[in-house]
Amino acid sequence: MALLLFLFLATTLTVSEGSDQDNIIPHTIHLLRPQSGAGGERVPGLSCLSWRLGVETNNVVRWITVPGECEEYVGHYMLGHQYRRDSRVVTNQALLYAQNLSLARDGRDIWVFDIDETSLSNLPYFAHHGFGVEPYNPTLFKKWVMEGKAPALPETLQLYRRLLSLGTKAVFLTGRPEDQRSVTANNLRKAGYHTWEKLILKGSAYLGKTAMVYKSSERKKLEQSGYRIIGNIGDQWSDLMGSSVGNRTFKLPDPMYYIS
Repeated sequence: MALLLFLFLATTLTVSEGSDQDNIIPHTIHLLRPQSGAGGERVPGLSCLSWRLGVETNNVVRWITVPGECEEYVGHYMLGHQYRRDSRVVTNQALLYAQNLSLARDGRDIWVFDIDETSLSNLPYFAHHGFGVEPYNPTLFKKWVMEGKAPALPETLQLYRRLLSLGTKAVFLTGRPEDQRSVTANNLRKAGYHTWEKLILKGSAYLGKTAMVYKSSERKKLEQSGYRIIGNIGDQWSDLMGSSVGNRTFKLPDPMYYIS
């Protein structure tokens, strides 16, 4: 698994350090195969594929951790080529949609980006913490965030660059708290996100509020300020539900954790 993580990071860093190629295809790290058997016999791991489908379609909700028996499956999915390919399908559709818009080019068209597992990848952290099997540890995760080493998710970075070229401005809307603003901004720049219209972090006024309530409120403020949210991309359904979600939403895969 350590080798898979090394190869994943090598690929993501190559993209974030300045490649503008549209069709960067990573080396195959792990050939993900559905574990099905003949004759209807039960094959270990098969239920994990179904569980992930339920998570991504928002049918499995309010779960706390990845099932213990699915740690290897989720790890191989996240570090293998399938996660990247699934992400590419999402961002390709987002770009296709954006390219067919007639933008006003008045500086008011924005695209809302979530950060964790959308713009930046925390896989280096989760690879050492069971890919979501271990209960969330805010102390350890904050320590990782404060290192400012999260790489870009290459597919999102490419989408970001193409959207900027179309005249769209980026707004980053994250559940990270205000005291992580500096390290988050520096991490974004280091990963390749060099400019944005706004970077919105969760202030103390939203203490105890769900991510959906917080993000809905902040998106509404953007619209009230005259911005048009033409697109919205995130890895959690709470990034994409509620009010003022934008003209279209795009859900990236993430079977490692759930945020309401």
